[in-house]
Amino acid sequence: MLGLKLPTDPRWVNIVEKNIEEILTDHAYCEQKAASNAISIIVKHPEYSDVVDAMTEIVHEEMEHFGMVHEKIKERGFQLGRERKDSYVGDLISYQGSNFPGGSRDSQFVNRMLFAAIIEARSCERFRILSEEIADPDLAEFYRSLMESEARHYTTFLGFARKYCGDIDVETRWKKFLEFEASLMEKYGKSETMHG
Repeated sequence: MLGLKLPTDPRWVNIVEKNIEEILTDHAYCEQKAASNAISIIVKHPEYSDVVDAMTEIVHEEMEHFGMVHEKIKERGFQLGRERKDSYVGDLISYQGSNFPGGSRDSQFVNRMLFAAIIEARSCERFRILSEEIADPDLAEFYRSLMESEARHYTTFLGFARKYCGDIDVETRWKKFLEFEASLMEKYGKSETMHG
């Protein structure tokens, strides 16, 4: 369903389990960044009222998730650390900028939607792995509960890319983006971060 071309190496969970504080802090900031991205979409594309409505809902959900992750951090006696650099996201931005330059408003919008969709897809896949493989039953249940909303966000972004694409070949662009993301995953999955 998610369209990802290369699954995460399941050994990633073993890395995560060695530093739960790190994955929770990284995850919290991923939720905050997802909310910020949705706000940015509203600011840049207010002409699509259905997009504004959907992004408003996503902002609320992502910040609610941020709060939930922060509660997990506090429950375990940890503290929310400083924001982490997300090299995976940086690589996606670089690829997209080089291969699908901004150009028209339609192209900028499609790029933004595909970028968000691919991050939500990978996050959903990571949540599924954590829900099935992590030895901590509380975190397994927690990640299972978050998985569905990530999948819904993924389909929302992809749906809007297809709806408001103008004359852009969204399917070809999406396929190329997925292929690049798969090549990225050959170097990621080796650190205790949500996309690392």
